[in-house]
Amino acid sequence: MSQEPTIRDVEQALAGLATAAPEGLADRILIETGAVDRMVVMVGPLGPLCIVFNELGIAGCAPVEHWDGYRDRHPGRPVVEVDTMPAQLAAQTRRALETGKLGRLPVDLSGLTPFQREVLRKTAEIPPGEVRPYGWVAREIGKPGAVRAVGTALNKNPVPVLIPCHRVSRSDGSLGAYAYGSEMKRGLLEQEGLDPSVVDDYATRRVRFVGTRRGREFCHPTCRHAKRILDENRIEFSSARTAEAAGYRPCRDCRPTAKAS
Repeated sequence: MSQEPTIRDVEQALAGLATAAPEGLADRILIETGAVDRMVVMVGPLGPLCIVFNELGIAGCAPVEHWDGYRDRHPGRPVVEVDTMPAQLAAQTRRALETGKLGRLPVDLSGLTPFQREVLRKTAEIPPGEVRPYGWVAREIGKPGAVRAVGTALNKNPVPVLIPCHRVSRSDGSLGAYAYGSEMKRGLLEQEGLDPSVVDDYATRRVRFVGTRRGREFCHPTCRHAKRILDENRIEFSSARTAEAAGYRPCRDCRPTAKAS
């Protein structure tokens, strides 16, 4: 007469059926369920960048050597490193890194406040090789008194390089600090064709705007139009008020007296 199996017998039999899960299965499950962001390494203007992405677009960007510090400042969701990103998103990201323009690249700013998103979207409009002060960003978004808050919002930028907070300067015209060091900020501007020493010189001499006597127009010193002004036609101003009092009108492109549209 056979003996009925005990609970211990069943447990031992089930234990014998156990096999190790395939390597990487846990990560694949997390990715498929959308529980984590993914990260690839791509070539950036000054070296390799960690690019974080999810179903909403690019969610993070940091130099490889600063990745740990970046994660400390932007903890967010768990991140799993992968080999590739979707082809279209990869092409858009490479184009943005090569041109210095965000273009149609989707960016996930969902973890930020509406004000912070507004600041970063406006910052993304600054052309490569040009610089605008914090006050310009504040005025452009219709909050001229929020200069300090603009600086705080830029410090929260999860996608530096792609959204170019390195193109925003202090109110005194100097380049100021950068999350990854002032040398990287200067290096990025140099890659875009701007000599940082020129910005330093304007700041030291307290020149905030330059105008052309020929067209009676004034610009930010790094505006592409200002760069084309011949020396004999160039005039410098310490403020927009001084320029306007002298009969000069603001440039329509760099908008030195920016107002919210």
